[in-house]
Amino acid sequence: MEKKIAIIDYGMGNLKNVRNAFNFLGYDAEITGNYKHIEEADYLILPGVGGFKDAMLTLKQKRLIGPVKDAIAEGRRFLGICLGMQLLFEASEEFGYSEGLGILKGKVIRFDDSVIPLIPHIGWNDIETLKPAKEFNGIANDSFFYFLHSYYCVPEEDITAAVCDYYGKFCACVKKDNIFACQFHPEKSHTAGLALLKNFINN
Repeated sequence: MEKKIAIIDYGMGNLKNVRNAFNFLGYDAEITGNYKHIEEADYLILPGVGGFKDAMLTLKQKRLIGPVKDAIAEGRRFLGICLGMQLLFEASEEFGYSEGLGILKGKVIRFDDSVIPLIPHIGWNDIETLKPAKEFNGIANDSFFYFLHSYYCVPEEDITAAVCDYYGKFCACVKKDNIFACQFHPEKSHTAGLALLKNFINN
């Protein structure tokens, strides 16, 4: 049976890069902002680059918040990437307080300028896995992934699956039920990133 993969288009994110990564792996992934297509998909990907508040506003304007929440509640596999991970949480302090989707408990905060000399965090860093997740199958614990962000998630639940050390450890991945989300960009992370995307679909 063909796997229906929907990359949620809300006007922000590396949509084509994510689709190209899935195409390279042999999967047909659709970029869509159509709620009906989202309702029909078996796998959903929420990518994102940009501002938290603007992203939430666009999701609301496109009437995509309900379909995203429904898909997760129904148990369909869901992958959040970078800003797409942050949006799953309750709130962000970016440009003042902004409410998120509230699917995961916790908030999004900025790296501390008094401790970290280089913000945003840009480039390759290794991650340390803390919890077993099928998405990590066959991926070495010290594998490097590509990051680009100034804010990071602080979960209030025990859902952190991996951490990254950038002048101190922060949450790099979360895993809860049918949700997997990562702060890094697997679509830009070469072999390890492609392996993660393949695991997301196949496990």
